[in-house]
Amino acid sequence: MELTSPIRILPGVGEKRAQAFARLGIETVQDLLYHFPRAYEHRGDMCTLAEAQDGQVVSVLLTIAREPASVTLRGRMTLTKVTAFDDTRRCTITFFNQSYLKDVLRLGATFRFYGKIGVKDGHYTMTSPAFEPYIPGVPLPEFVPVYPLSAPLTQKIVRDTVRAVFDGCALDGAEVLPARLRTEYGLPGVAEALRGIHTPASVRELDAARERFIFEELFVFSAGIAFARNRAKGTNAPVMQSCDLSEFYAALPFALTSAQQRCVDEITGDLCAGGGRPMTRLLSGDVGSGKTVVAALAAYVCIHSGYQVALMAPTEILAVQHYHDLSELFEGMGIRCTLLTGSLGAPQKRAARAQAKKGQAQLIVGTHALLSEGVEFARLGLVITDEQHRFGVMQRAALTEKGSDAHLLVMSATPIPRTLSLILYGDLDLSEIDTMPPGRQRVQTYVVDESYRARLDAFIRKNVAQGGQVYIVCPAVESEEDEGLVNLMNEKPPLKNVIDYTAKLRARLKELRIDTVYGRMKPRDKQAAMARFAAGETDVLISTTVIEVGVNVPRATLMIVENAERFGLAQLHQLRGRVGRGRAQSYCVLVSNSKTGPARKRLEALKGKDNGYEIAKIDLELRGPGDFIPSGEGGAKQHGAFSFRIANLCTDMGLLNAAAQAAKDLAETDPDLLDSGHTALRTRLSAINARLRGTIS
Repeated sequence: MELTSPIRILPGVGEKRAQAFARLGIETVQDLLYHFPRAYEHRGDMCTLAEAQDGQVVSVLLTIAREPASVTLRGRMTLTKVTAFDDTRRCTITFFNQSYLKDVLRLGATFRFYGKIGVKDGHYTMTSPAFEPYIPGVPLPEFVPVYPLSAPLTQKIVRDTVRAVFDGCALDGAEVLPARLRTEYGLPGVAEALRGIHTPASVRELDAARERFIFEELFVFSAGIAFARNRAKGTNAPVMQSCDLSEFYAALPFALTSAQQRCVDEITGDLCAGGGRPMTRLLSGDVGSGKTVVAALAAYVCIHSGYQVALMAPTEILAVQHYHDLSELFEGMGIRCTLLTGSLGAPQKRAARAQAKKGQAQLIVGTHALLSEGVEFARLGLVITDEQHRFGVMQRAALTEKGSDAHLLVMSATPIPRTLSLILYGDLDLSEIDTMPPGRQRVQTYVVDESYRARLDAFIRKNVAQGGQVYIVCPAVESEEDEGLVNLMNEKPPLKNVIDYTAKLRARLKELRIDTVYGRMKPRDKQAAMARFAAGETDVLISTTVIEVGVNVPRATLMIVENAERFGLAQLHQLRGRVGRGRAQSYCVLVSNSKTGPARKRLEALKGKDNGYEIAKIDLELRGPGDFIPSGEGGAKQHGAFSFRIANLCTDMGLLNAAAQAAKDLAETDPDLLDSGHTALRTRLSAINARLRGTIS
């Protein structure tokens, strides 16, 4: 068994399970090893039945007192009951559709049971608890991992499959951290760390493993930036010709702000007077500051020099919006635009690819489908990516290489403090649109708790009655049964989820038209839901953060964010920017039961601030740089993108600094990673690049 072996090689993994693993991004043995637990059941913290409280999730050591008995109920459901005891009490344990347990739970055998205890009138009960046989002298695991799942996988299937890898694979081959770094930072080797994170014997062992993998992720990320920067040093890009911009300015219904004009001058200077050095520039600006028109002007300059421009957006919703807006702008200038996204039909894709290859389309707008092998350009001179924080450095490189060292302009509506941008985007020059266009209304922002629920419903009705529309953002798609789990990463209160929330709100506000949208939906269904909302056919849109970069809806006047403490200021500011785009007064309501602490400080800070750069600075001080590379639901985890499995930039800024410096030093001392100790790192970076260049349907 090799790390690169397909998951199908493992015992018990057939076609159906392989497909389920693939939905989790697990296709190889190494992918499985890096599928880390999301929480742990602390089964080693045992108590007696007498100590257990009603409704408590407990771990108890019980001996079988009576042979299991099974009965078949109506509907063919099988009920199996067994009586077990310890030195203090007896307990009746019930299982459903597990009649085989009568051959497992033998009279006199002792097991550790883990689950919720029921206590009523002195009687103790458990329903479908997890259990393990107790053998004197053989220690039971202190912590049992709980993994993210995809049907029909179960926790037992994933645990058994991981155990099979440990039993049959040499783990040292996954080592990407040079020995010098492991020694310098006191980090365990990869084999020890993998066992420590999947089957920790103690909190200390788990913490050591987590720190190692956090550093590893940040190091690999930083290495990608450092080596991409090195590759760009020796390349040449086309020199664009200065042109008369009066036609472009005449097509705009407004004048550029001084900040926009400054950014235009910086970008055109790179394109036209950069001496052939490829432009790699980050255009950072607040929500609504006018980044798109600056990018459109850069595209105009390149197209007038005889080159094509590719614009890549992270979601189909945003790609379609850009396509329609830019097509309308460029239509009267003789510039032809085309759209290429993954959900287009095969004939439409073929036509778009042909137009790009033959040079018939001068502006090609799309999603990550622009990275696919079938996409070729006749003369690509500029690549523009929107929402920079959703594309990795290696994705940028994959697209620019399609144009023989094309210029690169990346846009972000998340204002990034300069200190952070130097670490995360050290390969990019920075242009900032730091003022807003005149006339933009301030969104009134409030922080409330659950006791305001009835008033919130009334406020939703009022906004809709006045002709407005409402966004409601939940942090989860579906509820997760986390009861009794010890999440050693970060314990947090329950999440509001889109599915349950929608059902409850429809029951309370029957007269309103309520729709949903979230990242797991099919692209065409997401697009249809957003189109209905944009057309005014929906009153309330309940979603995850997928709408963070959604379409422009001027009638939207109210944004409600549930579990607001779960988001950083930068992301909350992004969400708030979805409203206030029309003439009507708009509102943002942050719902959180947090009364004190850093979370409350963040929410209160947002009430009095509407400048994205000020907010970003406060967020960096209070929380760290968490949202500047979000990996949440809304499209951040594209196929082949670098995403953080365990690192949390809110808390790991110190490690990010160390990893970035280590990667920079390595890029200078071994720019081609030829040292034998760097083989695994070279393989890892090559694998990421290979995925980016694979066909994306």
